[in-house]
Amino acid sequence: MEAVTEGRWEALPVALSPGVLRALRGLGFTAMTPVQSATIPLFMSNKDVAAEAVTGSGKTLAFVIPVLEILLRREQKLKKMQVGAIIITPTRELAIQIYEVLSHFTEHFPMFSQILLIGGRNPMEDVEKFKEHGGNIIVATPGRLEDLFRRKADGLDLASCVKSLDVLVLDEADRLLDMGFESSLNAILDFLPKQRRTGLFSATQTQEVENLVRAGLRNPVRISVKEKGVAASNTQKTPTRLENYYMICKADEKFNQLVHFLRQHKQEKHLVFFSTCACVEYYGKALESLIKQVKIMCIHGKMKHKRNKIFTEFRKLPGAFVHRCGRTARIGNVGSALVFLLPMEESYVNFLSINQKCPMQEMKPQKDVLDLLPKLKSMALADRAVFEKGMKAFVSYIQAYAKHECNLIFRIKDLDFATLAKGFALLKMPKMPELRGKCFPDFTPVTVNTDSIPFKDKNREKQRQKQLEQLQQQRKERQESGGKKKLIKNKSWSKQKAKKEKKKKATAKRKHEEGSDVDDEDMEELLNDTRLLKRLKKGKISEEEFEKRLTGTQSKLKAEKTVADIESVC
Repeated sequence: MEAVTEGRWEALPVALSPGVLRALRGLGFTAMTPVQSATIPLFMSNKDVAAEAVTGSGKTLAFVIPVLEILLRREQKLKKMQVGAIIITPTRELAIQIYEVLSHFTEHFPMFSQILLIGGRNPMEDVEKFKEHGGNIIVATPGRLEDLFRRKADGLDLASCVKSLDVLVLDEADRLLDMGFESSLNAILDFLPKQRRTGLFSATQTQEVENLVRAGLRNPVRISVKEKGVAASNTQKTPTRLENYYMICKADEKFNQLVHFLRQHKQEKHLVFFSTCACVEYYGKALESLIKQVKIMCIHGKMKHKRNKIFTEFRKLPGAFVHRCGRTARIGNVGSALVFLLPMEESYVNFLSINQKCPMQEMKPQKDVLDLLPKLKSMALADRAVFEKGMKAFVSYIQAYAKHECNLIFRIKDLDFATLAKGFALLKMPKMPELRGKCFPDFTPVTVNTDSIPFKDKNREKQRQKQLEQLQQQRKERQESGGKKKLIKNKSWSKQKAKKEKKKKATAKRKHEEGSDVDDEDMEELLNDTRLLKRLKKGKISEEEFEKRLTGTQSKLKAEKTVADIESVC
């Protein structure tokens, strides 16, 4: 570990409590990082601070220490149900980490109680825990904290408890806003006293963060910490000790390259990020089968209680970090990150370098890599669970790709769906809106009837067979009664259709409001006639019935004009 220090703790212009110094020695932190030496004296001297520093620069101690020192200096000691400090962070995992760091310090200060308020468990458990033990220091995610402010009917008046608040910390403020917590934060701020110290910490300074600074901080001192050796004009957002790599490979080569890389680095610890929860489920299962003697753990946002357990278990595993930017190269450590890109996405490298100040080096794809896709296909043929996970992963990937925030580079119309399906080792193409009307001559589906693929889990297969029998019985009953099969439309398509209809009506309304010479009654008549024509086209009514209904409703508009308008709308 390369030392990144800015002097010893004893050199601070404001003296730290003996208990804090003992905790620092116990954690092995003998010296400060730049963000700590710049922030702690200001925060402790009752200044609001807005600190910007790269991820992994030691921001956690930069607010944990001032929080404790401010509470220790209170004239009146906190009572059990009084909240003196709140630390808000965007994710459960970050909250757990902060809570654990804080625990090392509160061991030396038994007069302070602390509580962790995060999702993934019953809110009433948190209510009862707070009522029983109190919480002088709260570490929370925004959603759960906002929820507990509204639990007065359950016996917890948190709004009264926070009247004694001295310090508020917003950690990873840029991510708090990116993840859509702005409304929750505003709701929380409304409950808090104005007379407080506030610290805002982020890796980037966006306009949204600036707006939050103006709304939540009073005359803040702004702190921007650059790493040593980084030019003043350089606003690089990742640690200089973090080596960022990218690899350009085709969609049907990406998984093979990933497995090869992981096999070559078995002795290290990795975090592999995918774009969706379904992809995590599918590829986690695949990696578990294909990389032996390595512990594979899946974690994603849709997990409940398991998520925290898995995260804790992963952190306890031995090994070095080689994973996503910001989760490695922390506090002076050397780290690496690798991103896999499709050939059409290569311009993303320049985008990151210019716009995000994140330089990257190319890593060439390895040659003579084993093709593991046939094995992945065999797994899908042998177990319906794998087959269904693969289909869901493919669909979710495309849907996520279509919503990519950098859509000038990641364009869904440029995706080679056939090659992508091969990369997912699909047995057949799924039915989904994005693939409608497209042909895939380069993709060959398996000849096996996928409905016959069983679950390896005997209970699941038994349940599936029971459902199939019920469907067959329903079909038989319809045939015997002479009834027609009721078509079940794809839910996605129905949503799209409803969206189009809504858009069409909004457009018609807007045109009317912008100065159309058609009044409300005529507009309603026009829409009714449009519906009639659609029913005629679908064969739901005859031409004779259409003419009869049409002429019956025309009272103000001429027939020729109405038909022309109907055809233009349709």
